Amino acid sequence: MKTDKKAALQEAQKVLDFIIKEELTDVEKDQIVKDSIENFNENVNPGWLNYRKSVSTNEAFVEWEDSVETFKDLYGNEFIDCLGGFGIYTCGHRNPEILKYVQAQLNRYALHSQELVDPLRGYLAKILAMATPGDLQYAFFCNGGAEAVEMALKLARLALGKHYYISTVNGFHGKSYGAVSMGGKGTYRKPYLPMIQGVQHVEYGDADAAEKAIKNLIAVGETVAAMIVEPIQGEAGIILPPEGYLKRLREICDQYDVCLIFDEIQTGMGRTGTMWACEYYDVVPDIMTFGKAFGGGVMPITGIIARPHLWTEEIKENPWILGSPTFGGNPVCCAAAIATLKFMLETDLPRQIAEKGDYMMNKLKVLQEKHPILVEVRGKGFLIGLEYPTPEIGWAVSKGLFKRRIMTGGTLINSKTNRIEPPGIISYETIDTIIQRLDETLAEVEEESMQERN
Repeated sequence: MKTDKKAALQEAQKVLDFIIKEELTDVEKDQIVKDSIENFNENVNPGWLNYRKSVSTNEAFVEWEDSVETFKDLYGNEFIDCLGGFGIYTCGHRNPEILKYVQAQLNRYALHSQELVDPLRGYLAKILAMATPGDLQYAFFCNGGAEAVEMALKLARLALGKHYYISTVNGFHGKSYGAVSMGGKGTYRKPYLPMIQGVQHVEYGDADAAEKAIKNLIAVGETVAAMIVEPIQGEAGIILPPEGYLKRLREICDQYDVCLIFDEIQTGMGRTGTMWACEYYDVVPDIMTFGKAFGGGVMPITGIIARPHLWTEEIKENPWILGSPTFGGNPVCCAAAIATLKFMLETDLPRQIAEKGDYMMNKLKVLQEKHPILVEVRGKGFLIGLEYPTPEIGWAVSKGLFKRRIMTGGTLINSKTNRIEPPGIISYETIDTIIQRLDETLAEVEEESMQERN
């Protein structure tokens, strides 16, 4: 395609007119749908729309607006959000108590000069240290979850001067090169082999296997920098740790001078019923990653927080050696994160999520007894997995819920499991609606499966 700056200008103006208009005509809505399909196929990825078949059949639903518990497409079809942007919307969609501070900061200045002191980054780091367990103290802010994982891995090597990493089978830590090297599913690793060297995977939940891997590496002259683990495995299908597992990992890492990294990008910020999942399990990691809901569902911001002994003289003398993301810790995102922490602490949102999660889990257990295709219900807080006998049945349930205007999603590693991950501010009335529509969907899928067998 030849460069056509005049056409690019016209297209940009057309789109900005769509954005700024209070109301769109039916013709304009139809145009956006048509354009969206064409743009994804021609300029994003031709496979993307096919991938979304798990929730829509031949229709193209174009997301256009949202509020609190729900979002709407261009034509005003409203969906209850039971996916939460894979954990982004713990505080809801466009929470006004967060949005107002972001708008105020945006009206003052949006990005930082990179040279002067940006105060909100310091304020956020201080508040975060106050809101995290143990002696976690020094924070580093970036933009995406995988980037936060990269910073955690780099910090462990910098601080300890060691090399190997221990990760878990079926773990998920993102898709950048270092993060996917830690990942525990071959599908995501094979296209990029050979990965970063010096990584061993052990079974999640088996602390003895982790200790054996560390001991064997040391015995043959290697050094181990860190073990990285999700307190609750998310993309593996919402897998909870066995009792005492995380505490035992803490003891092992202390014994062999290995940095313990908890990936709390999905489990943190109240998602599992405590501010951080590690608080429930009474374990303080050396480094903790965070993200997803950290920006309040309004702005993208992630990062790490670490214990002070890891901030070595080398890092103090060369503060850029760990990383220097241009947009990391920018003022608008920091304003969003500060407002998010305030909202969560002020409303005790984690406690609300714990109570609502128990309420929802009890109702889901009743459905499990009623519907044989619902093999297992597991989770904590509002991080819940529903497992079915086959991926096909899971997809059919997702489609049935979507037809009934409930948005859910699968998990990347265990395709038999669908996740229930709604906003933490969701009402009990809405939970009852979700349960009722899930009940209808399960009955429908069971009947269809029976007809297919006959």
